[in-house]
Amino acid sequence: MIWLGSMLAGFLGSLTGLGGGVVIVPMLALGFGIDIRYAAGASLVAVIATSSGAAAAYVKEGFSNIRIGMFLEVATTLGALVGAFVTSMLSTGTISILFGVILVYSAFLSIQKRREGEDSRGNQYTDPLAVRLKLNGSYPVPIGSALYQAQNVAAGFALMFGAGILSGLLGIGSGALKVLAMDRTMRLPFKVSTTTSNFMIGVTAAASAGIYFSRGYIDPGLSMPVMLGVLPGALLGARQLVFARPRHLRLLFTGVILMLAVEMIYKGWTGRF
Repeated sequence: MIWLGSMLAGFLGSLTGLGGGVVIVPMLALGFGIDIRYAAGASLVAVIATSSGAAAAYVKEGFSNIRIGMFLEVATTLGALVGAFVTSMLSTGTISILFGVILVYSAFLSIQKRREGEDSRGNQYTDPLAVRLKLNGSYPVPIGSALYQAQNVAAGFALMFGAGILSGLLGIGSGALKVLAMDRTMRLPFKVSTTTSNFMIGVTAAASAGIYFSRGYIDPGLSMPVMLGVLPGALLGARQLVFARPRHLRLLFTGVILMLAVEMIYKGWTGRF
């Protein structure tokens, strides 16, 4: 059952850029009664597998922006180390409620429509930092390729540090906030945001996983079926992304995390973890 659930988590994580952890942690904690810290440890291992499975396919297809990913990974890795150190200081109920609140906020942002002209492909404003760092690119569309330019780079970098903290604290890979930071703040196309997030989350999770392992929160007997389920699910999701519409991805993104957020907040508030 854990293997099948992890396969579904990998599929959703790859398709939406969530990384799978946002589904795995609630699944293990709510469905199987596993301590949320051990669930987070297994999730971090699975997130690395998801990133490894999906990132190669996305880079090959030309969706991921490696230059943007490596630049932002500096912030997320530092944040992940901070979050992993803090996790042992908080109760499981507090972590659960924080997890749920973050997901609710992510769902709210993901359904907000951009104002006309805000899309990076049509925005006349050029961020000098983006130009200096060459944070531009293109991605495949049905009629060829579309060009884009990153916006608000400094704000996106700061948000990525926060995303890294949540990754280390909650074991989710922070894909939700990474996608939103790139999509909403840096004005990258949604498919570029999700694929670049998948490219990044493996490095972020690896930084946190080392600390979780040293504290005994990674159980090999639990992590193995989770990882073996997530990897094929991630590869399947990567194949489907090419044919998916951004609007459908947003709806899927919002529906999954909102449903899990409500359950996590309820369980944490009532002390059922």
